[in-house]
Amino acid sequence: MEIHGLVTKLGFIAGNSAVGSSFIYFYSMCGCVEDAALVFDKMPMRDVVAWTALVIGYVQNDESEKGLEHLCEMHRIGGDGERPNSRTLEGGFQACGNLGALLEGKCLHGLAVKTGVVFTNVVQSSVLSMYTKCGTPGEAYLSFCEVDHKDLISWTSIISVYSRYGLSSECLHLFWQMQVTGVYPDGVVISCLLRGFGNSMRVSEGKVFHGIILRRNYITDQMVKNALLSMYCRFGLFSIAEKKLFDRVRDRDKELWNTMVFEYSKVGQESRCLELFTEMQHLGRSLHCYVIKSLMHENVSIANSLIDMYGKSGNSVIAWKIFSRARKDTVTWNTLISSYSHSGRSTDALGLFDKMVSEGFKPNVATLVTILSACSHIASLEKGEQIHSYAKDEGFELDISLSTALVDMYAKCGQLDKSRKIFDAIKEKDAISWNVMISGYGMHGDAESAIEIFQQMKQSNVRPNELTFLAVLSACTHAGLVREGKCFFDRMRNYALSPNLKHYSCMVDLLGRSGNLHEAEDLVLSMPIAPDGGIWGSLLSACKIHNNAEFGIRVAKHAIEADPENEGYYVMIADLYLSLGRWEEAENVRAKMKEMGVRTRAGWSTV
Repeated sequence: MEIHGLVTKLGFIAGNSAVGSSFIYFYSMCGCVEDAALVFDKMPMRDVVAWTALVIGYVQNDESEKGLEHLCEMHRIGGDGERPNSRTLEGGFQACGNLGALLEGKCLHGLAVKTGVVFTNVVQSSVLSMYTKCGTPGEAYLSFCEVDHKDLISWTSIISVYSRYGLSSECLHLFWQMQVTGVYPDGVVISCLLRGFGNSMRVSEGKVFHGIILRRNYITDQMVKNALLSMYCRFGLFSIAEKKLFDRVRDRDKELWNTMVFEYSKVGQESRCLELFTEMQHLGRSLHCYVIKSLMHENVSIANSLIDMYGKSGNSVIAWKIFSRARKDTVTWNTLISSYSHSGRSTDALGLFDKMVSEGFKPNVATLVTILSACSHIASLEKGEQIHSYAKDEGFELDISLSTALVDMYAKCGQLDKSRKIFDAIKEKDAISWNVMISGYGMHGDAESAIEIFQQMKQSNVRPNELTFLAVLSACTHAGLVREGKCFFDRMRNYALSPNLKHYSCMVDLLGRSGNLHEAEDLVLSMPIAPDGGIWGSLLSACKIHNNAEFGIRVAKHAIEADPENEGYYVMIADLYLSLGRWEEAENVRAKMKEMGVRTRAGWSTV
């Protein structure tokens, strides 16, 4: 900036656009893109270099929209010396890719063809990258074919867009073709292929490719290990993922831990998810010791992170101790309130919120959303209404997150009319707000209204996701709407969504309760992911409801195989044998329980 002042004083910028362009580039590289724009605005003479420096500056500072606007302005008002060149268009294509602006990207592609700039290698690669980021495999492949010098980045771009859509055969064909041309794969390309197999659910092909990686000694860096882990989890082969991959990695990074925790939670195996998460926290304690030794615990942000870490791992006592000693800001309060809410201590969360307000700290939207969630968990309508009134009195804008939290709170407290009124007032609804309203109707047995909301969502610009279908399937299950449930389950494919364990569990419960036991069993046996004990248990309960002992015994064996430590399955199968007069077999089941160390939990008496 001192140099800038000196140059301005000497008048060098006024007569030399190269100097001005250099300062635009300098400010952009330092993250001060607004200062770069001021330099540009004060330049009496601008050339293509100045325009290009500003366009790329905006793009590199995550302001792609402004970069695209200035490129359009350059094309509209620029003279002969200000026409976009290959470097300018490269920035424009990068902006379109970042924004997912396919139409604008196609227009820019047309300009590149018209001016002849498209024949440069840098523009060809940029066009390919833009179509890849916009998620259009057809246009991406055509652009890929036009790239004269296909390097590793070009091959990676086209393989990644195919893998995203689960087109694993095309990915594999391109992978072999790439090596024929003399380009050797790196970890990124191999990871893309593995994700392609996972997205397409091609189990055997994924296993074969894993073998190829090992035999040909391809790169197996941390990225590849994580992709392998993710692929096997997507296949539902958690034993391979954990025992053959995860347990054998010595230096596990955050991504590996995150993948295992996320994938277990996604299929509803919360207990294993929490076990891994707790194990991960032991590393966090070592880090905490280092923080204390380095006197970094006095930093508010670090204290907040420690409260979050201990809170999420269930160590609320330590989280409270850190909170008590820390210099607090709004985030500090929010972190502990959120920790209490998520660990089921909703009453404590509400008490902490009252303490926060009484001590003069100003809650923000995140605070209110979290505390409304706590009200929902314990169905505290009175407290929820108080928070709603507080938000109005303090002038909080009912943005989409706060409105959705209110919709959820009123629905879970049984106030569906109030919930629907707030929902209808949301102008720009996202998938979460639609899902919450559908779920609200479903949990109260109003499947007709839940389906009506789903139809409205379908007509809007918001695309249903996995949770949307889970909410509407749950509504159908509660109301016993078998035909409608089947229809929604099949419709998931229209949105390129793959049912997970929770979707299958809903369908099995729906079919079983309605007496379609064989159809429910066929669905379980056809699942592309391994059914857990919960799904077999749901079907087993249906067998008991419909008094089908023979069928129930067969199902119970599957349930025990899936969850051998669940004493309820042993008790149920023994009862089924007894109902058929098969005393010896019932006794054998109880003997097996003793042999395996499975004990029935003691009951509680209210007398």
